[in-house]
Amino acid sequence: MDAMRLIGVSRHALAESRAALDILVEAWQAQTLAQAIGGRLALTGPPELRGEARGLSEVGGRGSGVLDSAVLRAGELCLPGGIPPDSRPRAAQLSEVADAHGTLTGLGGLLGEVGTALVGVACATDEEALYWQCIEGIDAADESSDRVRGMLRRLTVREQGRTRSGDRDPAAEPS
Repeated sequence: MDAMRLIGVSRHALAESRAALDILVEAWQAQTLAQAIGGRLALTGPPELRGEARGLSEVGGRGSGVLDSAVLRAGELCLPGGIPPDSRPRAAQLSEVADAHGTLTGLGGLLGEVGTALVGVACATDEEALYWQCIEGIDAADESSDRVRGMLRRLTVREQGRTRSGDRDPAAEPS
């Protein structure tokens, strides 16, 4: 499944989540998706993005690990690796990143929504462990968002460079 479609599915699922555990699961889903998109772009994306993409994959992996432990502590019946049975990673369905800019823009939006949702859970809970899990999840989403913004800046510089070189290319000028 294309990254843009997976991001849309994740945004919808997060918007529909009401319970704290559901929001934590969707935050985990978003981090696993960030990890997968970063990994895919590190292998097949524009060369200018590959280093940042590897960083995004690493940060997404750490972020999903933080949230994975939160799901385990919530006492859910989990699959090996701490994954609730109905919450297998959507990121496993990732088949392509057809539009790097659009994907990163959408992923940045999803991560922002995850951070906002986790703030809501943290503010509404009296459970100290849940509160700190949310804070760690917020930090992970913020760090992933920083990587996404860095990659978007690199894409913008790349496109501006192409535009400038196209303006100076004598072969591109009409005769």
